[in-house]
Amino acid sequence: MRFDDRADAGRRLAQRVTHLRGEHPVVLGLPRGGVPVAYEVARELDAPLDVIIVRKLGVPYHRELGFGALGEGGVRVVRDDIMRMSRVNEHDLAEVQRGEEAQLRRQAERFRGGRPRLSLEGRTAVVVDDGVATGSTASAACRVARAQGAARVVLAVPVASPDAAEELRHEVDELICLSTPALFSAVGEWYRDFSQTEDEEVVELLRRNAGGTAPATHIHSTAPVEVAVDDRTVALRGELTMPAGAVGVVAFAHGSGSSRHSPRNRAVAEALNHAGLGTLLFDLLTPAEAADRANVFAVEPLARRLAEVTVWLRKEAVPVCYFGASTGAAAALWAAAETHTGEIAAVVSRGGRPDLAMDRLPDVGSPTLLIVGGQDETVLDLNRQAAARLRCEHRLEVVPGATHLFEEPGALEAVSGLARDWFLGHLLPAAAAA
Repeated sequence: MRFDDRADAGRRLAQRVTHLRGEHPVVLGLPRGGVPVAYEVARELDAPLDVIIVRKLGVPYHRELGFGALGEGGVRVVRDDIMRMSRVNEHDLAEVQRGEEAQLRRQAERFRGGRPRLSLEGRTAVVVDDGVATGSTASAACRVARAQGAARVVLAVPVASPDAAEELRHEVDELICLSTPALFSAVGEWYRDFSQTEDEEVVELLRRNAGGTAPATHIHSTAPVEVAVDDRTVALRGELTMPAGAVGVVAFAHGSGSSRHSPRNRAVAEALNHAGLGTLLFDLLTPAEAADRANVFAVEPLARRLAEVTVWLRKEAVPVCYFGASTGAAAALWAAAETHTGEIAAVVSRGGRPDLAMDRLPDVGSPTLLIVGGQDETVLDLNRQAAARLRCEHRLEVVPGATHLFEEPGALEAVSGLARDWFLGHLLPAAAAA
């Protein structure tokens, strides 16, 4: 069994944990890669999501050999047999623990941003990772969860090596694993996209769960899609979400170093979905193409692919809009310039690099909103220059105090509101007229 990405693995895993809903569990993702999987599981169970942070206690002269693990709340689990074999004494243990405690505190602060750790006392703890190779980290996490007071510990993973799964089965109250392939060498080989999960994605997923902003599953349907481009030689993967009665659909063009998994663009997409707009989150580059940074800044080929995706998207029989971020905004503006006036209903750029499409800006006929953070001074200057080149209806909105990634409290919500109002403001009059 192979998975498209961690979100796909999480959705499939979520279908196998529904029997836990009545236990009112707490879902714990192992950062970083386990959190996108855990987020989908928590959505299915309507459960709170947290990270379970585990630091390995390694033998001082051979750090790769772990003799125990450290968890939050002063929890420590050690293997006495390995300590004896490695001649680790209490002084060594205290020395190693001091260093790992500092790392643990830093990780907890980074991921939770000051929010308290969820209590596991008397609860069912569902520990989730994106896969298990040796089982050492998963085992430590489950032992820490039990030491933190969990009444029952369930380990849920999409894929695991057969040997590790067999050992872990005896350490937890329940093991849920979708696949234990005999020819197992690494977790990543069972994912088509196993790109690194960034800290900011972990932070955003925890925030969305804590804030109750995960979309209710009944308001729309989301389907994985593939769009063939470049004379059908390349398949671009994405997720199409269409609320019932959608008045338009927004194609997202992601920026450099980002993808359809971008937590910022996904948060904006969810806000648009709640407003009754369809969204297509997809990648303009394959993972192999994205590894070459030159491709990220090749705006014309990216715009050509976006135009091909737009043709495919017209089958939804609703107006098409573009939302572009960073270099993706340049591709969106370039593609809009290539179409006839009115074919793209509206364009929104978030922290965009319109300067990469500067010569094409006078040809853009779609109403265009440029959103820039007030502290993103270089990009703000580039957008002011771009606004002077646009001949279509346009507006430049500055989010006060925001930097390029809009990570400040309330900044991303401001982006979502501005984008929603711009799209609906140009779609609803046309829908009413129709």
